[in-house]
Amino acid sequence: MSMQRKTAIITGAGALDGIGFACARSLAEEGFHVHLVATSERILARAGELRASGFAATGHICDLTDGVAVEALYRATGPAAVLVNNAGMGSVAQPALQRAFVELEETDWDRGISVSLKTAFLATRIYLPSMYADGYGRIVNVASVTGPYVANPGETAYSAAKAGMVGMTHALALEAGPHGVTVNAVAPGWVETGASTEEERRAAQATPCGRAGTPDEIAAAVSFLASAKASYINGAVLVVDGGNILQERKA
Repeated sequence: MSMQRKTAIITGAGALDGIGFACARSLAEEGFHVHLVATSERILARAGELRASGFAATGHICDLTDGVAVEALYRATGPAAVLVNNAGMGSVAQPALQRAFVELEETDWDRGISVSLKTAFLATRIYLPSMYADGYGRIVNVASVTGPYVANPGETAYSAAKAGMVGMTHALALEAGPHGVTVNAVAPGWVETGASTEEERRAAQATPCGRAGTPDEIAAAVSFLASAKASYINGAVLVVDGGNILQERKA
């Protein structure tokens, strides 16, 4: 199968120092016209920064939990060869919630599942049919080690959503593979971003590498899985955590 389009959609790309924007920059460097998606106007600034560097980039403000809004996004971008589902956890308008399970309201649970899992479902559902028609596509879900492999107190909804994203990756890989479309996931561990807390920074020092990862290191894994070279990798979960989940004892 040959790639018929050089267009990539990257969701959750609004933060300057976040994983989504690093993925957009990496794919732009590979020659893709990147469509950056987020819920606030800062996404327009991110796209402008890429254009100022000579890349083809367009920013889109979209609530990816709203199916009608996602349909409008597709009409604006058209089909794509690559979809990176990075949106999740929290946004500028609604930061991530950490709360004990017994204190969770139903609305809290629904929000936690919606921002990380429903967003991936809606975006994938709208872009996948044109990938089938092209006979080519790459879908990369940015999951997490939290949920599929490890967990933290106060993050039950987030953990369930990210584990669900891995389950969706596995099941969809079986359906999409015969159509020339691969579906894979990247599971980051501790990553240093502007949203990192001091507790998270301390925890990252206990990894075998002695540090947190960087958004660019996650983006490198995403870009590989989004490339034509990764044609025989399907339904995989690539853990990018410096080997942290291998440790029973974390000092």
